[in-house]
Amino acid sequence: MFTFLNKARNLTSLDWLGMDVHSHLLPGIDDGSPDLGTSLSYIGRLEILGLTRFYATPHVHSEFYPNTATTIHPALDRLKQALSPGVELKAAAEYMIDDAFATSLAKGDPLLTLPDNHVLIEMSYAAESLHIEPVIFDLQMRGYRPVLAHPERYVFYHSRPERYKQLKDLGCLLQMNLLSPTGYYNPQVKKIAHHLLKRGMIDFVGTDLHHQKHLAAIEKFVLSGDAHGLFKKNPIKNQKFNSI
Repeated sequence: MFTFLNKARNLTSLDWLGMDVHSHLLPGIDDGSPDLGTSLSYIGRLEILGLTRFYATPHVHSEFYPNTATTIHPALDRLKQALSPGVELKAAAEYMIDDAFATSLAKGDPLLTLPDNHVLIEMSYAAESLHIEPVIFDLQMRGYRPVLAHPERYVFYHSRPERYKQLKDLGCLLQMNLLSPTGYYNPQVKKIAHHLLKRGMIDFVGTDLHHQKHLAAIEKFVLSGDAHGLFKKNPIKNQKFNSI
C-alpha cells in the first residue's frame, strides 16, 4: 500500500501532510476565523508546524451559511494579499447535503472544488441525509469526485461501520479530521477514527480548523510526534495535489 510518510522527516512537523484540504481560514464568512488578523495568526502558526499549502473550505449551507463564489472569492483575495511569501492558498467549499444542494446540483450549477474536481460534502450530525447516495451518484455523473468530510464524526454510522465501505464502494472518498484519533471530539469519534485508520479507509486528512481551541490541540498533537504515524497505513492523497 502506498504511504506518504517518510521516516526521515521531522516527526513533530506537518510537512508530511503536504496540503490542508479542509479548513475554515477565510475571514468572516462562516463559523471559522472571524477576521483577517485571526486568519493570518492561524496560518502563521500552521507555518511553524511545516504546513504552507491550504485550501480554505467555508461552509455552504442554505440556512446558516448561504455562501457562493461571490462571498468566498473576495474573502480569499483579502487574505491572499496579506499572506507572507511562500504560503499558497485557494478556496473550495464544504457543501452541506440538503435539499438546496441537491436542487443546485440537479440544475448543473458550478461548484467550488479541490484539485482534480474533488468536491467536499458534509451532512448534519443528527441523521444521515436522504440525499447522500443520489448526490454521490450525481456528482460523479457530472465529472466530480465526492469527498465526505469527517465521516468519523457522524454518530449514526458508529453502530453501522459497514456503511463506510458501502459509501466508498459507491465512489465516495473519505476525509478524516486530524484531531479525530486523539479523542478531541469525544471517545466515540476516537474509536471509530482508529477503526477506519486500521483498515486503511481514509483518503484525505484535513485540520478542519475553525478556532483557537482547534489550533492549540493541533499544535499539541503534532509536537507530541504522534500525528506523524497514525495515518501511515492509509493511502492519503493530500500529497498528490502537487500544486494549487
